Amino acid sequence: MPADLSDTAALARLEAALPPGALVISSDLSRAVQTADAIAGTRHRLPHDPDLREFDFGDWDGKHFREAADTHPDLSRVFWETPGDLAPPNGESWNTVADRVARALDRLHAHNAADIIVVGHFGMILTQLGRARGEDPALTLGQKIDNLSVTTIQRLNPGWDVHLINHIF
Repeated sequence: MPADLSDTAALARLEAALPPGALVISSDLSRAVQTADAIAGTRHRLPHDPDLREFDFGDWDGKHFREAADTHPDLSRVFWETPGDLAPPNGESWNTVADRVARALDRLHAHNAADIIVVGHFGMILTQLGRARGEDPALTLGQKIDNLSVTTIQRLNPGWDVHLINHIF
């Protein structure tokens, strides 16, 4: 689905609030690419990274959760209530996405940039928020992440610091 970038004032506020010297990267899905391009400004844009994609929901992709529940009532309930190793048919589990995104972010740290702006998706953001907080995925899954919001996660040695979650400028 394409990104809704019609709120140019919100995009301008977001672009202005982000660190000026940061690197910018996004998943290769069109809505993330479009958003990253809209907020990059003069920042250096890294190539799109498919490892930053949203969950692959497999057979459930594009369906409302009720439709998934109709075809897979037990699996759909357990998938959302106890995220972990279970996956939708032909899709990815929480743990698979968390590992995929963590590897991508770990690669980004090789750039030794002070700030990296990652334009991503709800699920992939939540997996890394859970990683940083050391939370059970079921707890993290309840966190709201809005379009054009900022969640900042700083890598420390050792550990993580979470500054903002779902912040709108």
